[in-house]
Amino acid sequence: IANSNYIARRIKKVYGKESVVIYPPVDVQKFNLYEEKEDFYLTASRVVPYKKIDLIVEAFSKTDKKLVVIGTGPDMQKIKKFAGNNVEFLGFASDDVLLEYMQKAKAFMYAAVEDFGIVPIESMACGTPVIALNKGGTAETVINGLNGIHFESQTKESIIKAVECFEKYK
Repeated sequence: IANSNYIARRIKKVYGKESVVIYPPVDVQKFNLYEEKEDFYLTASRVVPYKKIDLIVEAFSKTDKKLVVIGTGPDMQKIKKFAGNNVEFLGFASDDVLLEYMQKAKAFMYAAVEDFGIVPIESMACGTPVIALNKGGTAETVINGLNGIHFESQTKESIIKAVECFEKYK
C-alpha cells in the first residue's frame, strides 16, 4: 500500500512490487470555503531544511508580494536574517489562526517534495489555490491551472515565475 502514486513508483523501483494507492484521509470538513481573499501569500510548516521554507522566503524577498510564514523550527533564525520587509513571521499558530490565514490567503506556497502533502489539500478545501513544486504528492493533488500552479524546480527563480504566472491568471 502506498499513500500516493509518487510513493508507489518508489516502491516499484526499490522493491520491484506493485502497490495499491490509498490516499491519506484529510478532514476537509473543518476547512470551510472562503472566497474573500486578501493580498498576501501563505506558507505554513515546520521550519526544517527539506520543507524549503528558506527558498520560499528568499524568493518572496526578491518581490514586492507579501508572504506570511506560520511555523517554527531550527532554521527559523537563519531564515529571518535574509527575509525582506514583505515577509511576516507568525511562529507557531493555533489551528484556528492557521485556518483563518488559509482561508484569506491569495495562495498557499509549497516547495517541499512530500509523499502526499496534507496541508495543500486543507488549503484547497478553503478555496485557496496552491503554488507547489511539481514533484511528490503535490504533482498529483494540485492540478495546474485549476486549483493551483506548479513550478518545476526548487529555485527562487522558478517560484517567482510561478507567482507571476498566478498573478496573471487569478
